[in-house]
Amino acid sequence: MRFIFYTHSLVSDWNHGNAHFLRGVMRELLARGHKAVALEPENGWSRQNIVRDQGPQALERFGRDFPGLVSITYGSAFPHEEVVAGADVVIVHEWTDPALVRRIGRARRDGGAFTLLFHDTHHRAASAATEIAALDLEDYDGILAFGETLRERYLRAGWGRQAFTWHEAADTRLFRPHEEREPAADIVWVGNWGDGERTVEIETFLIEPVQRLGLSGSVHGVRYPEDARARLAASGISYHGWIANADVPEVFARHRLTVHIPRRPYTEALPGIPTIRMFEALASGIPLISAPWSDSEGLFRAGRDFLFARDGDEMAARMRDVIADRDLAASLSASGLETISARHTCAHRVDELFQVLDRLGAGHIPGEVTGAQSTLLLQEDVK
Repeated sequence: MRFIFYTHSLVSDWNHGNAHFLRGVMRELLARGHKAVALEPENGWSRQNIVRDQGPQALERFGRDFPGLVSITYGSAFPHEEVVAGADVVIVHEWTDPALVRRIGRARRDGGAFTLLFHDTHHRAASAATEIAALDLEDYDGILAFGETLRERYLRAGWGRQAFTWHEAADTRLFRPHEEREPAADIVWVGNWGDGERTVEIETFLIEPVQRLGLSGSVHGVRYPEDARARLAASGISYHGWIANADVPEVFARHRLTVHIPRRPYTEALPGIPTIRMFEALASGIPLISAPWSDSEGLFRAGRDFLFARDGDEMAARMRDVIADRDLAASLSASGLETISARHTCAHRVDELFQVLDRLGAGHIPGEVTGAQSTLLLQEDVK
């Protein structure tokens, strides 16, 4: 089958965790013999910021880290209707411009033979509901929501025809244990500062416990204001800025544990949705301690796959235990990896995607694809 993914960006993961998941899904589709390409705006926010922050070599590196993946930029003159006409499945991400969301829907309504899905991996349905409500989704065959509570919100609001839960997951072609490396430091956190949705939580569940215990630690992520960087330095935590997602598994391997600190909109309004870093950390075999969130869907086995900490005091105690007790650390590592391997890889999500497509009756193959369509949809023809 031929898949087109409208993304905010595939080549840039600067403050854009959904790129991790889509890369893994596309790689799995290609491995199964399907065709898959991404389309992204030429002036996308994440793409612009990674160039500003790291230079154009960051975009060039994408091709080296993910050979075989194709992402094509589009501008105002891009022939969207012609391109989607050659697809079996078109998946449009929630950060796509609303006018383009509507335009692709019209292409489906006006005779498009493809199955059209809308993919939401953000909290705006709760934090900016008027923006989501304004999207024209009536011509979309279904919604892919990255958590059950988000799916239910779409259904209650009447946004779209049908909604399906499609969690993110770990790209296990990339995220795996590196047992050949010995940890050299205590704790690492890979996460962005964001817009203040977890400022208190970062202080409570990372900075204060690390400082109290005198641990060695490092942070990787972007959008840290000057006062946040100063606070990290004062606590003895090294700040390293942006990190390419392809480098994260080895960074995990050089540390004894990591933490999971979800954003407040998820813990308060959309329970049951962890960050993608939780899947990726467990897939890498690093022991993980999480700040509070409600695993309402039973994605993991709390106390076995990872440890919960209810407050800063409990986080410090958990950190001390994991570092001091090698058997505990090894048990968490093995159990977390077992759960990821059994339930939460991108291969599992591709299986789930095909189950959705089967329910929607999307087993058809459009007619002959020519011209610009074949150039976009057949990777070997894309330059």
